[in-house]
Amino acid sequence: MTAKIIDGKAIAQEIRADLAKRVAELTAQGKTPGLHVVLVGDNPASKVYVRNKQRACEEVGINSTVHRLAEDTTREQLLGLIEQLNADSKVHGILVQLPLPAHLDEEEVINAISPEKDVDGFHPSNVGKLYIGTKGLIPCTPAGVLELVKRTGVPIAGQNVVIIGRSNIVGKPAAALFLRENATVTICHSRTKDVAAEARRADILIAAVGRPQLVKKDWVKPGAVVIDVGINRVDGGIVGDVDFEEVKEVAGAITPVPGGVGPMTIAMLLKATVEAAAEA
Repeated sequence: MTAKIIDGKAIAQEIRADLAKRVAELTAQGKTPGLHVVLVGDNPASKVYVRNKQRACEEVGINSTVHRLAEDTTREQLLGLIEQLNADSKVHGILVQLPLPAHLDEEEVINAISPEKDVDGFHPSNVGKLYIGTKGLIPCTPAGVLELVKRTGVPIAGQNVVIIGRSNIVGKPAAALFLRENATVTICHSRTKDVAAEARRADILIAAVGRPQLVKKDWVKPGAVVIDVGINRVDGGIVGDVDFEEVKEVAGAITPVPGGVGPMTIAMLLKATVEAAAEA
């Protein structure tokens, strides 16, 4: 049995098409969604991510502005810009591209963003809302992961979901999202005694740990849904946290890298911006 390939690119395109219609409706009401991205310094990867986000915004009709700041931007300058954007009614989403230069405190900067405009879903207020189950902005990658699983048609309620990785960006919020869907959730991390044994129990396995091809065939229950969040640059190009060629022989459905979770992250960012505009 070869797994069904979950095409994140195609699903993200469907979501973008729906969002374009919603943006047109909001624009007709005089409320064009606006996303402002703050890029500090010259990190090459960050520049690529920002360019991709801008292109995606243009495609669905979201007004997108990038604020490019020098590497030596001071704390006061950055916080001052965020304050201005918080106060601007035409700005519905604010995203500060991470990582920031070492002299700037990421936590302080994230906390300065208005929770209603925090389209990354990293503000403590939005994190709290996610955990208690009230409406708030949700981190884009976990939101994309959940959407990919839903699109497979596999029921989530009552299923064993195992997440490898406990980051604040993916692992923890993904656990909260799947709990909301009534799954039984296990988070594995570097201190977990036997990660492979835990992974084998999963009906839905999510790998988000940043270790190239960590998850092997014998870690996966036959027929499981496998979502690979990892993006690892190796000599041969880009690979995920899952050994795709091996695991696709046992999984029921699997995301490729690239072309799986990545496109969904940007689609969910656009969705969060549109939702923030609709609520404004």
